[in-house]
Amino acid sequence: MTNLQIQLSWEDPTTGERREPKLNLPIAFGREFAKLPAEISGQRVSRMLLNSNEVSRYHALIDWEQDWEQNNFIIVDQNSANGVYVNGQKQTRCQLNNGDTIQIGPYIITITFGINAVTVIPNNPSNIQFNPHTNLPDPNISPIPQATPVSRSFPPQEFNQNKVDLQAIHATGLPVDECDYLAVGAGLGSFIWVDLLRISGIKADKIIAVGLEPEPYARYKRLCLNSQIPLHERLRSNSDSCPDNIWGWPSYALRESCHDLMKGNVKSAFRYLWQVFNEPTFAETYTPRAGNVFDSIDRESKRINWQQIYRYGRVRGIRKTEDGRYCVAYAKSPGEYGFLVCRYLHLATGYPAIQFLPDLQAYREKYQDFKSVVNAYEDHSHVYEELEKNGGTVLIRGRGIVASRIIQRIYEVRKQNRNITILHLMRSPKPQGNKFQKAQRLVKNHYEFQPFNWPKACWGGELRVMLEKATPEERQRLLADWGGTTTADRVDWQNIVETGIKEGWYQITFGQVVAVEKDAQNQTITSIQEKGFGEMKLTAKYIIDATGLDAKVKANPLLEDLVNHYNLPLNHLERLVVANNFELVEMRNTKGQMYVSGAITLGGPYAAVDSFLGLQYSALVAVDGMYIARAPSLKRLNTFSSINQWIKWVFNQQP
Repeated sequence: MTNLQIQLSWEDPTTGERREPKLNLPIAFGREFAKLPAEISGQRVSRMLLNSNEVSRYHALIDWEQDWEQNNFIIVDQNSANGVYVNGQKQTRCQLNNGDTIQIGPYIITITFGINAVTVIPNNPSNIQFNPHTNLPDPNISPIPQATPVSRSFPPQEFNQNKVDLQAIHATGLPVDECDYLAVGAGLGSFIWVDLLRISGIKADKIIAVGLEPEPYARYKRLCLNSQIPLHERLRSNSDSCPDNIWGWPSYALRESCHDLMKGNVKSAFRYLWQVFNEPTFAETYTPRAGNVFDSIDRESKRINWQQIYRYGRVRGIRKTEDGRYCVAYAKSPGEYGFLVCRYLHLATGYPAIQFLPDLQAYREKYQDFKSVVNAYEDHSHVYEELEKNGGTVLIRGRGIVASRIIQRIYEVRKQNRNITILHLMRSPKPQGNKFQKAQRLVKNHYEFQPFNWPKACWGGELRVMLEKATPEERQRLLADWGGTTTADRVDWQNIVETGIKEGWYQITFGQVVAVEKDAQNQTITSIQEKGFGEMKLTAKYIIDATGLDAKVKANPLLEDLVNHYNLPLNHLERLVVANNFELVEMRNTKGQMYVSGAITLGGPYAAVDSFLGLQYSALVAVDGMYIARAPSLKRLNTFSSINQWIKWVFNQQP
């Protein structure tokens, strides 16, 4: 008999990345490989591991049963603790139809079946790179980076050793500068590490931060503005997550309250304080205004002499040296190169690329149309300007925090032009939210709500401790349970969606994309496969991809070169493996140490690695590690020195 095959499609509950395996029936689901059956009735079983504590050791089985006319596909719950949901309904045994959605723990899986089932849209890597010279999102750069950033002319052959000889590097005649501490990236992760070094006694002339833009928040600010978070709007960040202030006090809520009080706005001043003392049970979670955050970083940058520490440059490679340090090759400008040598290196490159859906990339390549199909993180202000003038239909892909902000922006534009419709295309329904132990997230209109992108206890509470102590396998399960695509639990935004559904200008559609084309009127036509075998076409003036950012190592040529050259291990999320203090242990070089922070460490000892507070935490434990290693001039903060440094911060005096 011909093997019956099913394609499973789901978004990874930790990262939101797409998974689309094709498997032969029968298929067993569970969290322990050894507990899944290898054979059933002489048929080899495809065993699918779903790493979550909400998934039983042997959770469910998809099989087929034959009647007189056809094969019927069924799913059977194997007495699991949390059950199996088919199209949002709990089932113990249920016949499956093409396009049905099953939920097992945090995994929401859409099935496509038939003999020799095929994927209509290939699951190829698809993203938008940042231009290495301008640091702007650039769709014209190849989405697949070269395996190594090393060109024929630079770095030279002398650099391409496991441990480079500094005499040979000097002999090239290129400038070589030395420092004790080097931050690669010069973004927020670098800034926070440098800030803590300065507070801990390191002079500015002992530190270098190399990157593409002098403002450490430049890329982050640009992504916020592009995704329709203007300076007066609020970020999805906690009140005491202060990248300018390692102590977290006064918090942003207190600062904003004092500012409004001095302006005579008593009501708003007390509202902010009410929020932080009563969130999230009795009040909506406070979040700071984007402009206030950037202004506070500007103040701290001047205080720590960031302008002296920062150096423009594009890093091309990192190598160990024979004398126990690190050598960094970088381009100062086109055709001008140099080297930096340091004892302690901090790597914080941020997100290397923007995720872009493969079918939308295929559309762009075919039609060379970069105006109708856009990514939420690109500058796409023309979309809202055109909608305000002439109206039209917008198709949105993705349903996280960025999608909610895009919808809010269109809602604001609709106040000027009511002839605007939103079609929101989701791959599958969301019947219930992720749960962990007794807690479960709220779901409304297929959106999963949470104040921040991770449960709050991941930052400094019991969940942080739990993750640090966990084995790699346990971390995989915990992150799957805590993660997921969520949006902010804000009443005003929920009311926008409810109003849109009621008035009919906001519509949610489910389906798998078959193709995206352009019609004779230059409108986009998205063909989707709905539940069952029917095909539906969605016509829109614009398509906005709000599916997120890409943090995999292979999306960054510098990181890929480092991993390949030193054979560094990657974790299950294809990120760098770091110790609990964020050291890249395999890169230790005698007394030299390398630390990493940010999104490229997800899957390790900390969940909220790309948040303000997460970057501060990784800097704290990294500096502790360097202190233990007796890094030169580094002082550990005690009660007296910490209070002294905080007073200097209050009065804006240099550390």
